[in-house]
Amino acid sequence: MPLPYSEKLLEYFKHPKNVGKIENPDAKAKEGSPACGDMVTLYLKVDEKTKRITEIKFESFGCASNIATGSIITELAKGRTLEEAKEITWEDASKELGGLPPIKVHCSVLAVDVLRAAIEDYEEKHGLMKDKERTTKEIVLKRLKHVMNPIAGLDIVRTNIVKSVTIEEDTVKVAIALERDHQFASNIKEEVIERLGGLWDIEKIEVGFEKE
Repeated sequence: MPLPYSEKLLEYFKHPKNVGKIENPDAKAKEGSPACGDMVTLYLKVDEKTKRITEIKFESFGCASNIATGSIITELAKGRTLEEAKEITWEDASKELGGLPPIKVHCSVLAVDVLRAAIEDYEEKHGLMKDKERTTKEIVLKRLKHVMNPIAGLDIVRTNIVKSVTIEEDTVKVAIALERDHQFASNIKEEVIERLGGLWDIEKIEVGFEKE
């Protein structure tokens, strides 16, 4: 039985807007996992004076709802200030598309999450966080929950391959329980560095591999 997709959702799936990658973006975020079925990467260009989103693009891996919600979120956010874009909800995205099947609501949640993550990335990079909190192990682990373990299709925290997290002044050290020459070691290292790169008080990120 076909899912009850609206005509507008199907139109955004067939002809999505703002698809692609922005070179040298002011901010970037990625949420989801291809192993779990849906993933969205979002790029922002922001006017430094007005804090208004001047350009926004996304890349999607997933179903029709994932692509359509990624597209509609970019349309809703374009031209808004960062503060205005923060107010966009998954209900807004769903309403704009004429509704989503209950089992596809998570796609609109994912789209909103990646937008907010990109805004947070911009604010961290430009020192705009209202309540600056020094990096803690808990903050690092929260970010590492977005780094996927391709072996299991879940994040590296839930699959228990993060051996340790150490914070020394302006340096974060992350030890991963994999062989150094494992086929996914370099991918995981790159994603860990990307996820932790926006921390305002951290200048150096060291990722080590050591199989238990």
